[in-house]
Amino acid sequence: METLGQDLETMRRVPLAEAHVDAICAIGGEKFYPAGTIVMDIGEPLDRFVYVLEGEVEVVNPYTDERMFDSALGPTQFMGEIGFLNGATNYLRMRAATDTRVIEAPRQGVLDLMSRIPELSDHLITVFAARRRKQFELRNSAVKVIGADRDAKVQAVERFLSRNRIPFQSYDLDGADPETVQVCQLIRHEPAVILGVDTRLDDPTPRKVAQYLGLDLDICARRTYDLVIVGGGPAGVAAAVYAGSEGIEALVIEDTAVGGQAGTSSRIENYMGFPTGISGTDLTWRGQVQAMKFGTRFVMPRRVEAMTRRDDGAYCLTLDDGDELCARTVLVATGVQYRRLPLENLEALEGAGVFYSATEMEARFCARTQAVVIGGGNSAGQAAMFLSRAAAHVHLVVRSGSLAASMSSYLMQRLEADPRVTIHYHAEVTALHGEAWLEGLTLKTGDTERRIDTRALFIMIGAAPNTDWLSGVAATDAKGFVLTGAAAGQADDYATTAPGVFAVGDVRAGSVKRVASAVGEGSVVVSRIWQYLDDLAHSAD
Repeated sequence: METLGQDLETMRRVPLAEAHVDAICAIGGEKFYPAGTIVMDIGEPLDRFVYVLEGEVEVVNPYTDERMFDSALGPTQFMGEIGFLNGATNYLRMRAATDTRVIEAPRQGVLDLMSRIPELSDHLITVFAARRRKQFELRNSAVKVIGADRDAKVQAVERFLSRNRIPFQSYDLDGADPETVQVCQLIRHEPAVILGVDTRLDDPTPRKVAQYLGLDLDICARRTYDLVIVGGGPAGVAAAVYAGSEGIEALVIEDTAVGGQAGTSSRIENYMGFPTGISGTDLTWRGQVQAMKFGTRFVMPRRVEAMTRRDDGAYCLTLDDGDELCARTVLVATGVQYRRLPLENLEALEGAGVFYSATEMEARFCARTQAVVIGGGNSAGQAAMFLSRAAAHVHLVVRSGSLAASMSSYLMQRLEADPRVTIHYHAEVTALHGEAWLEGLTLKTGDTERRIDTRALFIMIGAAPNTDWLSGVAATDAKGFVLTGAAAGQADDYATTAPGVFAVGDVRAGSVKRVASAVGEGSVVVSRIWQYLDDLAHSAD
């Protein structure tokens, strides 16, 4: 946090180069804001770049009308954060603290400048990303999630915001601290998301919040994209970066949050370049920023439900609400999801003590209780290590008699040496206890059964591919994994049985289930896609 703050302050003191300011002035216009005037309000689209010439712009608390920070933006500084790249919604109230004169330039014009002037791009993105990160860590946003912490629907909204690095504050309706009581007076003691003082989303869902924040972008059904990437995990995000850098007009569709299953990992230690480890969410968020820098757009949370091929060879994808979008090529990067256990009452307890990811959002329910993790892979091992910091004790349940074949050696050795973790081999969970919230479970080891009192169970087993939406257009194996390369009768390792449809990452049959492998495949496949599009263009001529 301290280093981040220092980096941000350093960037604040480094003004844009004079030539860069001249370029922005050439596409923008001057505007005057009297003291006390709102320069940009909560809910407005981030569709303009604001550069301060004279005066001062401050961030205002919309509930108290007071300045939120000691410092403000002055001459040579500019407004905005990383949502500017994607045209998202502004969620900070910006006010002229004194008479202020600015240059305002259209977003698209500035993006065009950034694509032509790498030094300008580097400067803006460094500041934008640092601001977003600082806002997220300090939770100083006008976005407030209000509801009982144990409400699964409230958790879904919080998880969506957290994994997408959207700053927010959470208020537990069951809490009694003064701030929570004050905020809850704004609502009818029902779950809601409030944005500033004027907007309230009742019965909130990730989709409702995304629509307001501009993450669920408008899609033109009459337009055909060069490439649609289905899935925003490491493979999809890597492809998004390289597609954008090669000038391919690409769109990423993600049904939950950028990061995919990797985004549920609290710490990845064996990814090159991060010797102390990095969370899956942070790793893929950095990739998303890179992709947006090159013009790739991200749409979430939207789910693809079906795919058909047009007479002209392009593909049309039907989304969860009936919307349709089309593309000349499609990249299948939907990854896999953890399998559900055949346990009675499992569905009723999902989000109420039963979880499929282990991040800070879920770890809060492990305090002063035993936590149970089911699974023998790296994700399960990382979860057990992470949760052991908060839980009284962690039980790792493994069906086999060893972790050697399914888990990295360094992780296995740490787990075996950690007194806060107990590994149960040849074991399985046979029953869940509790009605409104998980209260315990039955663990069977060999012929012995025992009850473990727990309020937090993490299921991280198996790998079910997300391929039902392919509708038979591209062939899959008996388990649903997409056939590519020789298995699909193709010379290209990532080509499927459908021309113009490629697959990478965990969803591909025979792939190595590692983040680095997924990133590598997503990076390499773009050259094949570019060649396919080039061949299409020449055949049309």
